[in-house]
Amino acid sequence: MKILKYKKQTSGRYKIFFDNDTDLLLYEDVILKYELLLKKELSDKKLEDVLNYNMECDVYYVALKSLNSRFKSVKELKDSLIKKEYPQEYVDKAILKLLNQGYLDDRSFSKSYINSQIITTSKGPNKISKELKSKGVSDDIINEEILAFSIEEQKSKIDKVINRLIKSNKTRGGVVLKNKIVTDLINLGYSSSIINDIISNYSFDTDSSIREKEYNKLYNRLSRKHSGKELEYKIREKLFQKGLYYEE
Repeated sequence: MKILKYKKQTSGRYKIFFDNDTDLLLYEDVILKYELLLKKELSDKKLEDVLNYNMECDVYYVALKSLNSRFKSVKELKDSLIKKEYPQEYVDKAILKLLNQGYLDDRSFSKSYINSQIITTSKGPNKISKELKSKGVSDDIINEEILAFSIEEQKSKIDKVINRLIKSNKTRGGVVLKNKIVTDLINLGYSSSIINDIISNYSFDTDSSIREKEYNKLYNRLSRKHSGKELEYKIREKLFQKGLYYEE
């Protein structure tokens, strides 16, 4: 195949026109490696080499663009490239190149991810660690880098979560409210020992306004089916389940 002309594209690539009315869009790296500006003819074997290297460059630059939009773990980037249906061989080459160049690094990714989660979320270390694990980061890196989430910072965040949940509570009281908050904090990724240390400083006395509101709601609903002592028993039972104790 004989090269007739070149046309540079806005993407930094070149469109190469051949004498058989075909054309190719090639990366500049390919043009330089195979000296296509000097050599005007391509054998079938050389064309195959050019296409293979062009694919290699394509996967690499797509991967690099993906990293520019958001820092990723090795597994995340590899999965995204495979999802785009790039051949495994080219994906592996791109990943290795990015690792060698320092653009891809699970430790640096973990530092950034942990710091971001501490600043922008209420998540605890256990949940953050679990998320990093799902992104393919090794246990050794996770265990070392999660230490940046200090006990003092964890306690501060737990305090904020407890205060927020107490203020937003509209239906629970007493030990039921306390247990609900403890469960929420565990689900957020905090350890039971730190949670219990902090939550012991809080009082969970039943709020009379919440109790009265819940009583009225239950009365309006349950009085359709029950009356008298049975109605009172049903209401008290439901209130008890919510940690709200009603006394006449």
